Amino acid sequence: MLLDTASLYFRAFFGVPDSMKAPDGTPVNAVRGLMDFISRLVTEYQPTHLVCCWDNDWRPQWRVDLIPTYKAHRVVEEVAGADPDVEEVPDPLQVQIPIILAVLEAFGIAVVGADEMEADDVIGTLATGAGMPVDIVTGDRDLFQLVDDAAEVRVLYTARGVGRHERVDNAWVRDKYGVDATQYADFATLRGDASDGLPGVKGVGEKTAATLLGRFVDIKTIVAAAQDPEADMGPGPRGKIKDAADYLTVAPTVVAVRRDLDLGELDLTMPRTPADPERVVELDQQWDLGSSAVRLVEALQG
Repeated sequence: MLLDTASLYFRAFFGVPDSMKAPDGTPVNAVRGLMDFISRLVTEYQPTHLVCCWDNDWRPQWRVDLIPTYKAHRVVEEVAGADPDVEEVPDPLQVQIPIILAVLEAFGIAVVGADEMEADDVIGTLATGAGMPVDIVTGDRDLFQLVDDAAEVRVLYTARGVGRHERVDNAWVRDKYGVDATQYADFATLRGDASDGLPGVKGVGEKTAATLLGRFVDIKTIVAAAQDPEADMGPGPRGKIKDAADYLTVAPTVVAVRRDLDLGELDLTMPRTPADPERVVELDQQWDLGSSAVRLVEALQG
């Protein structure tokens, strides 16, 4: 089970009442919410391996260099002295990130990130060639590109809530978007994604993107067909694809999740008992983790 950690703690932060505070007044709604999400997922799916995948860089420069608008709207702007590459995270959430990391470490749950990479890229690497069934837990549609029925890789999609998550396989993707999961990255490239600052091809929406991919399979072939007068492509889509030639040269690299990172030797086995029980007790006392800590201990024990 690969967790898109930021996706989950953002959901916890906005979904769990901010009245949940430690004795010193520090909010712990994201901490406890994330712990409860993990407990629920582990109890339901009983994974043998569990990884909290981490954004070491939520907006890698190499992606920004290719598409400057990439996640640009999420950057703190118009704040005197603000670092232009710092994501706008609510302060009550920012103070909880170190607590989240301390809790995960005390429990012995693997946290894996990679320099200049997003959690998506870590997930892509760990999911590819895992040699076992993989569940990717995320609210991010980008990761649909990793769905692979043959390799038993699916997405547990939390957009409607962790308790109401959907199990995404290839049939789900095809039913929803009219393309196979292997085509989803190209589909998203053509359609664009405002949440990631991807402009897409002007005038090409989901229906046209699906139609083009149904006919030509991938972006490379679509671009080639646009240049071929004999290809079965109408003048409208042909002109739009031609006009977007520069974007279509770089966007696939930005949208594609990396699957080839060198993450070194990792022990991703899910702990059955906390790695540092005394530290768990200390964190519980300091941050008033209460029933969330109890539930997580019980969930891991199975």
